[in-house]
Amino acid sequence: MADLAKYQQEFNRFNTKYVKEAVKEPVNFWGLAGFAVAAAYTGSIIPLLVALIFEAIYVVALPMVPAYRQLVNNREKDRARALNKANRDKLIKSFTPREREAVEYLRWQKDKIQENYHKFTGARELPTNLRSLEQRWEDFVDLLDVYRRRKQHLKSINRQAVHNQLAQAFKAAENAPDEKTRRIQQTNVEILKRRLASFDELENSVKLVEGQLQSIENFFGYLNDEIVTMSTPEKFSLLDFEQLSDSIAMTKQMLDATSDSVGALDAYNREMGNYELLPEANR
Repeated sequence: MADLAKYQQEFNRFNTKYVKEAVKEPVNFWGLAGFAVAAAYTGSIIPLLVALIFEAIYVVALPMVPAYRQLVNNREKDRARALNKANRDKLIKSFTPREREAVEYLRWQKDKIQENYHKFTGARELPTNLRSLEQRWEDFVDLLDVYRRRKQHLKSINRQAVHNQLAQAFKAAENAPDEKTRRIQQTNVEILKRRLASFDELENSVKLVEGQLQSIENFFGYLNDEIVTMSTPEKFSLLDFEQLSDSIAMTKQMLDATSDSVGALDAYNREMGNYELLPEANR
């Protein structure tokens, strides 16, 4: 029953999506406008009644047409791609000149690789792995954003302040007048220890992302060198793209795990009023 209810819910959601798109179609608007003009011209409500009948048939029938559903889905994908591009362009504009130069050079390399593939192999279509270079370039932009933010986070951390608070918490726990106070201070000690451990995680993550960025740049350079010497598309299919893709996926997974840990510690410091330990306090 639960699966049936879930299926019904999904069906209703998708059906509603297509109905909304059908209602917003220009042909629907102009059709209704035509009936409204006819009703005003004749002074009769019959055109409006006819319009309601046709509208009911229209909003029921059109969303059920597979070709129309595919059209709506393609529109959604196009809108998502356009939004993604706009957000990424906005992100790139926030980079430093040196970072933007690295991004634009990699974009130029990507375009040059694809251009050279057509030129030296004579193929009209790009292979799937070569089309994936667009995604690898986007990965580079995303990772560069993470790298610069985490590096700034490390620069802004007052490690000595954390060490001082840890020493104070140790002392307070040892000299606590009662069990309740001692437990509170011990909790503070554990949190501060985790905070210090998170610094090491941040440093390791920055080094990992830096290495990943270099591997993407080197891979693009390698492709550009290799493709010049290729005479047939078949040789290009032998190049290994999966290794880089898997490496990027593992890096992103590690970054997600580290983000949760650091975010939790920052939230705790805000709750405890330890604002001097927050990265934004030192900017």
